[in-house]
Amino acid sequence: MRRKRYAVLRRPTPERVSGFSDGVFAVLITVLVFNLHPPELPTFGALLLLWPTWLSYAVSYLFIAIVWTNHHYLMHYATEMANSELAPQPVAFYAAVFFLVSVTYTCLIRELIDRIPTDQVSLTVRKIMRVRSITTLCLFGVASVVALKYPLLGSEFVFVA
Repeated sequence: MRRKRYAVLRRPTPERVSGFSDGVFAVLITVLVFNLHPPELPTFGALLLLWPTWLSYAVSYLFIAIVWTNHHYLMHYATEMANSELAPQPVAFYAAVFFLVSVTYTCLIRELIDRIPTDQVSLTVRKIMRVRSITTLCLFGVASVVALKYPLLGSEFVFVA
């Protein structure tokens, strides 16, 4: 009688996450290549006319390469970070950054929604958008203050928001 073998689900390790991210970066680079087209004429002059396309591709590729390299560099510290306690200052700083992003988002909503006529966006939708953005803003503000004393609780506020 044959025994069925089941796959064992293991915890995500930094190596597995790094391998997954390598695949994601490979897909991103491949998608970049899809937009490259040869010039209409097979001459060097025709190739030079496409310099904006080639330059944007090179800058995009360089940006992806920098992010990928930084990601690999940081993944070496992932195990160390996972086993350590949360320090209050980085968690508070993280929440404060999200607070500032939320302030920007709230200003964006206010600017965009106030310019649209009320027959296109109802008053109820406007109210919901404002309440949600202000609630998120308040949660991140509370998280940044709470994290200074209780970093684990502050990080929970960040994840809830």
